[in-house]
Amino acid sequence: MGTRFSQRGMTAIGWLIILGLVAFFALLVLRLTPVYLEHYKVTSALQSLHEEPFITRKTNHEVMNLFIRRISIDDVDRVREGNVKIENRQGKLTIRVTYEVRIPMVANIDAVVSFDDSEEFVAQ
Repeated sequence: MGTRFSQRGMTAIGWLIILGLVAFFALLVLRLTPVYLEHYKVTSALQSLHEEPFITRKTNHEVMNLFIRRISIDDVDRVREGNVKIENRQGKLTIRVTYEVRIPMVANIDAVVSFDDSEEFVAQ
């Protein structure tokens, strides 16, 4: 019979728990990474509208077409026109994009990610 100092290491159950946790977080990262990359494309498309000359003088329809064209070039599928709200008041244009993504994880367990971004443009 060994002393308590000669017993070292983890049991098989300990290793299975650690491997299960690592696998869970790896699955989470693999499933959520494309969603956040797509969100980055949406925010960069919103910010790129600052480069558009006289954007505050354009109609809401023209601004919507500019934004939708930019996200379609970047292959963003989860944002539709219904997710974009445009307000143009007294030389101040506000574009707000609100959407939610539901990702199936395992069986009937889903991960839900909500995004709400807005940009303001002021007439110069």
